[in-house]
Amino acid sequence: MSGFPSVAVVGGGASGTLAAVHLLREARARAMPLEVALIDQYGRHALGQAYSTTDPHHLLNACANKMSGLEDDPGHFLSWARDDGLDVSASDYLPRRTYGRYLQDLLAGAEEWPVRVVRRVTGTVSALTRGRGVRVHLSGGGRVDAEAAVLALGNRSQSARPPVVDAASPGYVADPWAPGALAGIRDGAPVLVLGTGLTMVDVAVTVTRAHPGTVVHAVSRHALLPRPHPRPVPPPVPTPVPDGPLGVGDLLRAVRLAVRDNGGDWYGVVDGLRPQVQSLWTRLSPDDQRRFLGLVARHWEVHRHRIPPVTAARIADLRAAGRLRVLRGRLLRAVSGPSGLRVQVGADGAVRELDVGWLVDATGPGADITRDPLLADLVADGVVRPDRLRLGLDAAPGGAVLDAGGAPDDRIFTLGPMLRGSLYETTAIPEIRAQAAALAPRLVETLASGARLPSPARSRHV
Repeated sequence: MSGFPSVAVVGGGASGTLAAVHLLREARARAMPLEVALIDQYGRHALGQAYSTTDPHHLLNACANKMSGLEDDPGHFLSWARDDGLDVSASDYLPRRTYGRYLQDLLAGAEEWPVRVVRRVTGTVSALTRGRGVRVHLSGGGRVDAEAAVLALGNRSQSARPPVVDAASPGYVADPWAPGALAGIRDGAPVLVLGTGLTMVDVAVTVTRAHPGTVVHAVSRHALLPRPHPRPVPPPVPTPVPDGPLGVGDLLRAVRLAVRDNGGDWYGVVDGLRPQVQSLWTRLSPDDQRRFLGLVARHWEVHRHRIPPVTAARIADLRAAGRLRVLRGRLLRAVSGPSGLRVQVGADGAVRELDVGWLVDATGPGADITRDPLLADLVADGVVRPDRLRLGLDAAPGGAVLDAGGAPDDRIFTLGPMLRGSLYETTAIPEIRAQAAALAPRLVETLASGARLPSPARSRHV
């Protein structure tokens, strides 16, 4: 330990990195020493799941002028890229690995050794102990003691193999973003991908380039693919939404009217809605929120989370060549077969059998955070509580987690995808950087107003 106030940030991806950066900048503004312990399971500090890819064809899904990591400097990423020697315009879509380098530089630039530092810790967090401060326990016996903690856990992957997949089946990839997960898919064997969203797009781009004969089958309930960004991107269009109580039907009618009044062009309407999404979400009743998730969410996501034109062109070429085949349905069964896996897919009212070499789960984050062992134990101990949809953590404005009784914790905060159930639109860089900027002053003020605290009291691990 450095001997001065410290914050443990659990999660080393974009959410954790932007939290650390804004904390260090706030400490600098107050001329206050601070240590941030940034804890990442795989040692991918500042990269996380999204930006650790080494495939140069995995591009950002937003153009360069929207990807600043600093809330008070919206052009920062674009300036960094040009200073780095890249010939880039505001509307370009850069490789995600380039953005990973940016986050690493941003983190390093926020340090001012020896008074404001980042301690990069590699390990899996197994428990938290909450005393007067926070003790973070790592698998294998290590620990990090700090005055406060930020849970920047990102999207939690599915915790278990689907029950319809035989445990002995080879070629099953549970997490395509785990280090080296796609490295073996180079043999030209067919690939079945569960899901047809952004992750499927990345998987298809990678494995079809790795071998010219690879065919990808992608299956999902709706068989909807992300829409492409237009060129040029039209300006956002204001969408009037009625005041007062709001239901899903009211929201859909408002959007349809706005698209009609915009000559049928939905791009500007969707982008105009984005700044309102969090407030609109909180106006929906719990039942309407569940109705939205079940009936509307997938349609919103494919229009809201779009892909760059060059990626869209690649996907179109693969489909035209028969190398990407999209199925509407669900996986019924997967067992060992002559080519690796024999799968049954219920598609368009019929059962199809496919022999594939690989089965990749790209269905996205788990639907219930309490299936995550760390979060389940925190909930069981009453340190945190899930939001009412159990998609993330319940938190006060500014990110302080709420305990089982609904009281905000002044030492444990969260941001990013952990707030999805409360805010819905909370997974993109603009939302995360805004949350990091709001969280930092409150947390630093808490640290500045108190003396150095002793190590957390020993209590039951959670």
